[in-house]
Amino acid sequence: MKEQIDALMQEHQLDALLVTGSAMHNPAMVYLTGGGHVTSADLIKLKNQPAVLFCGAMERDEAAKSGLTVRLYTDYPLKPLLEQVKQDYTRALALRYRQMFMDLGLTRGKVALYGQVEIGPIFGVLKELTALMPDIEWIGFTRDPVLLPAMMTKDEVEIERIRRMAKITTEVVGRTAEFLTRHKVKEEILIQEDGRPLTIGDVKSRINLWLGELGAENPEGTIFAIGRDAGVPHSSGSAADYIRLGKTIVFDIFPCEAGGGYYYDFTRTWSLGYASDEALRLYEQVKTVYDHLVSGLKINTPFQHYQQLTCQLFEEMGHPTIQSDPQTQEGYVHSIGHGLGLHVHEMPFSGAVAGKQDVLLPGVVITIEPGLYYPSREMGFRIEDTYVALADGSFERLAEYPYDFVLPMRG
Repeated sequence: MKEQIDALMQEHQLDALLVTGSAMHNPAMVYLTGGGHVTSADLIKLKNQPAVLFCGAMERDEAAKSGLTVRLYTDYPLKPLLEQVKQDYTRALALRYRQMFMDLGLTRGKVALYGQVEIGPIFGVLKELTALMPDIEWIGFTRDPVLLPAMMTKDEVEIERIRRMAKITTEVVGRTAEFLTRHKVKEEILIQEDGRPLTIGDVKSRINLWLGELGAENPEGTIFAIGRDAGVPHSSGSAADYIRLGKTIVFDIFPCEAGGGYYYDFTRTWSLGYASDEALRLYEQVKTVYDHLVSGLKINTPFQHYQQLTCQLFEEMGHPTIQSDPQTQEGYVHSIGHGLGLHVHEMPFSGAVAGKQDVLLPGVVITIEPGLYYPSREMGFRIEDTYVALADGSFERLAEYPYDFVLPMRG
């Protein structure tokens, strides 16, 4: 939670954080400001001091909604700086950053960098700023030890926002199932009212429409993959593919709040009309593993334990896994889950990158998503729900939805 940030900065010997970019679709900025229509800003947080938000005058009211101290770029006018450096815009921006830092009393120490911006311009500015402020050491992380651990445990407000996204997500999934099953069928292909075959692209267009109607966004896209594509875990599906009976469909949907807030993550596997005996058997094996995992979730357990358990269970059923063969592309080929919040994938992790901090603490929100993948057999299966670890040690599934594999056609 946010209350951990200063202690984490102290632990990692950081004097300040610099977060740059928009307050939309920019997890670090959204986390520290609460989000909002601020399209370009800089947030500077000194250790053991409240963050200060710098932005343009046109967005001052939106920035003020953050509750942070707001300072305007107009207090640091670029025109005289540009004149000073003969219209070198990059150097002028570096001079403005120096003024901002000096006004906050920061002239030396370690500053960690966060945010989502175009890399070329910010690299140029930081290169100039390094020369202007040689006593500042700029720090970048491949595995963030400050904000990601703070984000890992959610407060009640964050959990409620994710719960609301869960309701929207499962509403859209229900609409999708209804939309598919009411179509007429010709030669095992779903047919639209105008006689054209229904395609993956048609279905995804409806999904995006319904998400928008319900106040959500879909910036990461949707996995809606049929047949062989269902056997490749992150194949999003081919837009031109026809929707056919008896083929496995992996439907993995992970929308977020409008403006780039909290995500939800959810997967069901369907087969329209009927399924082969082999598909029914494999689906039941995935469901058996899923049920075993969720019934055994325990607080304060390393998340990686459940990855190891999943591999063990699937291997006992005769499937290859990345534990028995790290190079396998069939069988069980990914990690069992991940944390969820302002990122689709965040701490705690359960796979190869999991560390000692990736533990199921009270307040974590995680996915559980076992699957089997056989592209050579033109089929794939995944079941995924999102859970929150509660203070009493129990785990709550944030949205209920049926696990039906075969969806009867009613068109």
